[in-house]
Amino acid sequence: MNPGGQVNERMDKDIKKDIPSAELLLSEMKRVRYKRNFRKTIIGTLSSLVVVAAVAVLISMLFLPVLRVTGTSMTPTLYNDELVICSKRSDYKRGDMIAFYFNNKILLKRVIGLPGDWIEVMEDGTVFVNGEELYEPYIDEKAYGKCDIEFPYQVPESRIFVMGDHRSTSVDSRTAMVGCIAEEYIIGRLIFRLWPWEKIGTL
Repeated sequence: MNPGGQVNERMDKDIKKDIPSAELLLSEMKRVRYKRNFRKTIIGTLSSLVVVAAVAVLISMLFLPVLRVTGTSMTPTLYNDELVICSKRSDYKRGDMIAFYFNNKILLKRVIGLPGDWIEVMEDGTVFVNGEELYEPYIDEKAYGKCDIEFPYQVPESRIFVMGDHRSTSVDSRTAMVGCIAEEYIIGRLIFRLWPWEKIGTL
């Protein structure tokens, strides 16, 4: 007998047992490759989401601010806690709803008079612009409201005369406290309602 030979045979068998099969190697390679690709996909997806979110925030801040309605001065058109999109632009017309800065707040009102227009509000709440009654399908009821300026009133240059749709409660250009809005304080025109879902759409 050759004890040394038997030892060598056992060692060879042990070594063969430790060597993985070709199928096992392929399976392991596939697993490692899948794990690496999955990690790359996750990182790529997260990076894309971050970029999209950053672009969305930038666009929102620079071009299309999203604003939350507070209070009831614009009912029945806008209600408290609704979300609206504002388009930054410099040309406005009567009937547009705009957002503007006032005393470190953002107010939402409707454009009634443009620079040079003559405004008159009658005691029953009827509004006249340049001697013609203003057609206002957006209000529920007329009201003189809080008013301490003298009519007829001419809108100064580079100013806009605004009023809320809820005439009895809105504090707006009818009071000297607010007055006409300087164009540089205007954020933009309200163009779209984001919330609630059942009322989503253009304004």
